[in-house]
Amino acid sequence: MAGKLKNPSRGTTTLDRTLEKSEQVAADVQRASDNLAVVNTVLEQELPEEVQVGEVAQAIEHTSQLEEKLAKSAEKLAEVNAALSEEIEKRLEVTAERDESQALAEKLKAKIRAEGAD
Repeated sequence: MAGKLKNPSRGTTTLDRTLEKSEQVAADVQRASDNLAVVNTVLEQELPEEVQVGEVAQAIEHTSQLEEKLAKSAEKLAEVNAALSEEIEKRLEVTAERDESQALAEKLKAKIRAEGAD
């Protein structure tokens, strides 16, 4: 997953906080998926096939389906986090360019004022 984009010269933005929360959710979903995979594996391996009928078989199948859904959700969250991280990076670049342009404009204004005063 993308690392945190921390720049000490700026405060934490809403996007930074959103990314952090999303990364926490992704980690929670991944842990749940991993835990469910363990439960499903234990159920499949520890219960003899003759016992895996009816509701027990349905429960095993259901845990398998939930495991797949959680794994897909974790993948989607990772993709969203990567896109969000890219957006933050782009905004940082655009903001830096804007700040440079504003500083240059101020210098030019000051130069024009100084030349006009001569």
